[in-house]
Amino acid sequence: MENDVVATIGPQSSSIAHVVSHVANELHVPLLSFAATDPTLSALQYPYFVRTTHSDYYQMYAIADFVEYFRWREVIAIFVDDDNGKNGISVLGDALSTKRAKISYKAALPLGANRSDVSDLLSEVNLMESRIYVLHVNPGSGLSIFRVAKQLGMMSNGYVWIATDWLPPVLDSSETPDSDTMNVLEGVVAFRNHIPDTDMKKSLITKLKRRKDKQTSSFNSYAFYAYDSVWLAAYALDIFLNEGGNISFSSDPRLHDNNGSTLHLESLRTFDSGPQYLQTILRTNFTGSSGRIGFDTDRNLIRPAYDILNIVGSGLRRIGYWSNHSSLSVVAPDISYAKSSNHSSKSTQQLYSVIWPGDAKTTPKGWVFPNNGKPLRIAVPNRVSYKELVAKDKSPTGVQGYCIDVFEAALNLLAYPVPRQYILYGNGERNPSYNDLVDQVAQNNFDAAVGDVTIVMNRTRFVDFTQPFMESGLVVVVPVKEEKSSPWSFLKPFTAQMWCVTGAFFLFVGTVVWILEHRLNHEFRGPPRKQLITVFWFSLSTMFFSHRENTVSALGRLVLIIWLFVVLIINSSYTASLTSILTVQQLSTQIEGIDSLISSSQPIGIQDGSFVKKYLTDELHIAESRIVTLKNMEAYIDALQRGPSNGGVVAVVDELPYIEILMANTECKFTTVGQEFTKSGWGFAFQRDSPLAVDMSTAILELSENGDLQRIHDKWLNKKECASNDADSNKLSLKSFWGLFLVCGITCFLALIVFFVRVFCQYTKFIPEHEEADEEIQQPVRRRRRATKTPSFKELIVFVDKREAEIKEILRQKSRKRQRSKSLDDNSNSPV
Repeated sequence: MENDVVATIGPQSSSIAHVVSHVANELHVPLLSFAATDPTLSALQYPYFVRTTHSDYYQMYAIADFVEYFRWREVIAIFVDDDNGKNGISVLGDALSTKRAKISYKAALPLGANRSDVSDLLSEVNLMESRIYVLHVNPGSGLSIFRVAKQLGMMSNGYVWIATDWLPPVLDSSETPDSDTMNVLEGVVAFRNHIPDTDMKKSLITKLKRRKDKQTSSFNSYAFYAYDSVWLAAYALDIFLNEGGNISFSSDPRLHDNNGSTLHLESLRTFDSGPQYLQTILRTNFTGSSGRIGFDTDRNLIRPAYDILNIVGSGLRRIGYWSNHSSLSVVAPDISYAKSSNHSSKSTQQLYSVIWPGDAKTTPKGWVFPNNGKPLRIAVPNRVSYKELVAKDKSPTGVQGYCIDVFEAALNLLAYPVPRQYILYGNGERNPSYNDLVDQVAQNNFDAAVGDVTIVMNRTRFVDFTQPFMESGLVVVVPVKEEKSSPWSFLKPFTAQMWCVTGAFFLFVGTVVWILEHRLNHEFRGPPRKQLITVFWFSLSTMFFSHRENTVSALGRLVLIIWLFVVLIINSSYTASLTSILTVQQLSTQIEGIDSLISSSQPIGIQDGSFVKKYLTDELHIAESRIVTLKNMEAYIDALQRGPSNGGVVAVVDELPYIEILMANTECKFTTVGQEFTKSGWGFAFQRDSPLAVDMSTAILELSENGDLQRIHDKWLNKKECASNDADSNKLSLKSFWGLFLVCGITCFLALIVFFVRVFCQYTKFIPEHEEADEEIQQPVRRRRRATKTPSFKELIVFVDKREAEIKEILRQKSRKRQRSKSLDDNSNSPV
């Protein structure tokens, strides 16, 4: 650069580009780099740096899309510890975070690392969980890494190797790659800058191959970018001169050698028209051998795209493309860019099948349990209550319960074995704090927590939960007051005053209707006794809408319509009130749900170790002094039965599964009031980004679909349901109505007594008359015997069966006969 230059092409190294860019900035000489891919080489810091290839920024996002496509969540990055390696991996971490993935470990190789250093590094990462390796190194050291990995057995089934764009140029530079090298690279996936297969590219390759002084027989993508960089500088210079640009240089007095330096800095001169020439370069647009050449507003080469290659056998197999327009696709980027619509949605992403290391055709799951001889450390809460869910046991696993069976059943559905060790958490004297249990998992003291762990928001910030295996929610529980049913329950709907007023109005309305109908309606006329009975019967029969008397006056009908409406309301209210009294459960407190519980000032019971206390105080703002921690189920029962006046609690707030067990074990002496005021579930907690959490969620869904989850539930928790008890208690029994039946029975009995007294009186009058009629046709002796004979039961039945009118008619005839006979006797005994 001691000579007067207007442009610089190169260098091939990003590290050197950082240094040279400072010189280019001072001399106003555009620096066109076709190989410096470091994403931190930005136009903002180096205004005269012009990148004529694609930045690693796009390549790292392409790799992130590839990782997401196969649903991997963790990768290990292996890179050279220089600016280019560190900056590229930093962008990869940012790209993966947008896909809910991450770099689990960054393995940095020192510059000039020997084979021993590489072996130690690979041995270290091989002990880790992830099996997805992203290799971002220099071409000179990359192949040696693969050879060491081959010797360590890391190029076999289950491993995934993703190489950045350093590997394809190494292979493309040779027409016939070494077979041993290709055998080592079997199954590797690599990214390469996409070069469209155009006529210009083919023409250039043919032209260069005809040259006798050629140094290489094949060309990689960077060769085409280098070729186009020269033409870019030439085209821009031609445009610059045609537009009247002037090439001149001036010395900078600030540039001089100090302390005997031999750099000859004073010979460097500044390009006076550098800014104008730079702008000409940036607006130049043409089609070169590498494709379309042009720059966007951020001075990046337009239309970034990559080929995704799979090394199989002795060659490279293209399995798809990536571009920032269509993301992953099997359609060439040139065709994709020609379309106006964007096809980057996940549903349209597609790649051809991949042959993975070990000649595997199935996609590796991407992780294994760390190969360090340690089983999975699973924390299990050491509960003192509700041991149906999880409890200590003398079995080989050391634990048992509903939650353990669900976890074991889900593990059995996984396609790989899971070595595990259950560790009890808690002292066994009281329930452990579940928040502390989750914190232990987050702090890597345990790998997972298995038990009745509720999925709440603050816990999801530190650990990953599986799909819920049990639905849950907070409810309010209160004791049920046992009331013995009264035989006079049918009187309770109305007060005594109401009964009196209602009865008085029945008589009053009947009297009013009689007054209004008496002059016009023959049904309301007759002897006084009949009219009085009509008034009583009419007024009381309206209660059941069964009155038979018709009303003919307009006033009478108006009064009757109004009264019938009143009777309808009274009947409906009576029926509803009586139903409520006899069927609705009576509670021992006035708590009807969470709202009334919040507004009260009485103590509330919660389960020891639960998250409920924090929820009540932080979310519902209930005073902490009102909250009473209860150790076990027996404490629940005692506190609820004693009530707040005797040192107990007015209600208990807990999760629904616990309460269902409580009510089933206490024969439903307690009940829930209101609705569930939270919705959540129980899940297994794993460390953040654990791939096992995803696989276990899938297994839990499978258990739910095939019915095994319900069978495990029935095995441990299928207790007597309270619904059946409630159904029996809501049935109306005879003891609630025997008073009503007694009144009706007494009335019927009295009516029968009156009836039979009347019948007996009539019969005693009827028999003598009947005997006298018989005697008229009998002989004197026979008549005397008949007169002394006692009436038979059959004759009594025959008498009762006769019509009332017939009996009365016979009695009237006999009465007239007696009167005539008496009259004749009197006449015969009188003197002539």
